[in-house]
Amino acid sequence: MTDKQQLTIRKKPINDRLFGRVLLLALTILFSSFAIAHGVDEQTRLFLQSNTGANFIPFMYIGAKHMITGYDHLLFLCGVIFFLFRTRDILIYVSLFTLGHSTTLLLGVLMEVQLNAYLIDAVIALSIVYKGFDNLGGFRKLLGKSPNSKLVVFIFGLFHGFGLATKLQEFQLPQDGLLSNLIAFNVGVELGQFAALAMILIAISAWRRHSSFMRFATVSNTLLMSSGFLLMALQLSLYFQS
Repeated sequence: MTDKQQLTIRKKPINDRLFGRVLLLALTILFSSFAIAHGVDEQTRLFLQSNTGANFIPFMYIGAKHMITGYDHLLFLCGVIFFLFRTRDILIYVSLFTLGHSTTLLLGVLMEVQLNAYLIDAVIALSIVYKGFDNLGGFRKLLGKSPNSKLVVFIFGLFHGFGLATKLQEFQLPQDGLLSNLIAFNVGVELGQFAALAMILIAISAWRRHSSFMRFATVSNTLLMSSGFLLMALQLSLYFQS
């Protein structure tokens, strides 16, 4: 074996480790920026409080922006697709999640279902903990098998939808044009979800081509669980303070 070949063999693991660390850092910065931006800015707040009648495009834009900056929703989805390698499986799981949150988003606002926003967000944070724990094989070690993952994703999707509904209910939207505005908001949420998910998939797909993916899978999902616990603690503390 030549010196050049030996150098190539020695460099590859280092490059893989470096790639994994850089990607983890990039994802951490990305989700940190989401966390800072998440919520309703003052301009959007003023629009929602003064809005009358149907305004399809503005509500669609608000829905897309809310999902793109919705770090809790995106962390859960990141966990869901982390070990999904087939496009068909990704479509099934994302569709179940979409069906869940679309249902409760629409019904929650139209039927005026009153739920505490902090508790709902705490359950959403719990969904992140669940997915990280499941990806680490925690349920198999404790129970001998994992829960029905498709059913769980759908159920948590329902809670994610209630989270979106509680945000909108804060503004007491007028009945005039409400259904049209809700549909527009939901369309925007789906567009934002698609855009964010595409970026996550590109990053994860690129990472999977390196041997560092499996080595850093445990670290990544441990960080996912930790993020969920931190978010849950934050929401519960806000609930008890309110």
